[in-house]
Amino acid sequence: MLDKIKEIITEFVDVEPDEIKEDTQFISDLGFNSYDFMSFLGEIEDEFDIEVNEREVLKIRTVGEAIDYIKALQEQGE
Repeated sequence: MLDKIKEIITEFVDVEPDEIKEDTQFISDLGFNSYDFMSFLGEIEDEFDIEVNEREVLKIRTVGEAIDYIKALQEQGE
């Protein structure tokens, strides 16, 4: 899952996938703004066939937190 998320992230910011780790922060490390992050979430919804809760995703700061959130949503959908 991390590799797919890295691939999606690189569509929004100019960063090498190898530089993205689970503790990488979307805003301070990657330079995401709120529009980038919401667009990123739309891609995540499409890719992983999930629906995010906008209030919950505002708590996500790192790539690892995003992965945990996606996994939790996938488990709920099973």
